[in-house]
Amino acid sequence: MLGHPVAENPIDRMFDAVFARYGLHWQFWKCDVDSADKIAAAIAGVRALGFSGACITVPYKVVSIPHLDEVDDDVRAIGAANYMTVEDGRLVGHNNDGKGVVKAIKKVTPIQGKRVVMLGAGGAGRAMAVELAWAGASQLTLVTRREEQGVEVAQTVTKASGVPAEWLPWRGEVVVPPGTDILMNATHLGCAPALEPVPVAWDSVPAATTVVDVITNPRITPFLQAARSKGCPIVDGVEMLVQLAMQIFQAWTGIEPDETVFQRAVAQALGE
Repeated sequence: MLGHPVAENPIDRMFDAVFARYGLHWQFWKCDVDSADKIAAAIAGVRALGFSGACITVPYKVVSIPHLDEVDDDVRAIGAANYMTVEDGRLVGHNNDGKGVVKAIKKVTPIQGKRVVMLGAGGAGRAMAVELAWAGASQLTLVTRREEQGVEVAQTVTKASGVPAEWLPWRGEVVVPPGTDILMNATHLGCAPALEPVPVAWDSVPAATTVVDVITNPRITPFLQAARSKGCPIVDGVEMLVQLAMQIFQAWTGIEPDETVFQRAVAQALGE
């Protein structure tokens, strides 16, 4: 995996346990690439060192694209890649961030016809926004500190899906718009070890709102703890990780995995 920071992500321990379970003599390496200036060399290293594939995580999901040999239709529509396969020596970019979040949310609530508010719109957030629209969300609101980013992602969503999307500025505490059905944190806030709270005005969040976090460590972030205290249904980032990791595993190995193997592996990785 190429990204920065990567230390707290449990994905390597999960994949290594799954590789062992299926008798594969493989290892998953996390590579901390501390500057965008180095991402071209890091991606070239995937080919040079004979890797079978690689994940791409924040903050390189967008800037990595020009350094790949080819991208699939999802990457072209979304404008971000979160993993690559190696096909006949060519590095091919894919994006299933949104597919993982859609599967995880559908375990808790339907998406069809729902109004979604997303906090943050980086490489993962933009993929999730597009996939949620493709899954039937009726409207998306993107709340970001940078107007250019939020507006661009909102336009990407509507162009890719026809679903209306808007940008709202993130200034201080976020007041969630009335009628929101799904509230999602797509930022780094809440990740270990800092465990920063997401500044949300929780009195604007009804108990019927499904609250989603993309953070994978810890499983229950301060954001989800606050939502749970309101009585909101929650979807954690670990569930999303499992759903997208199974798809990546199958793309790399050709093996259709058993979900229980992944669930046990990630729980063990997190010490649960």
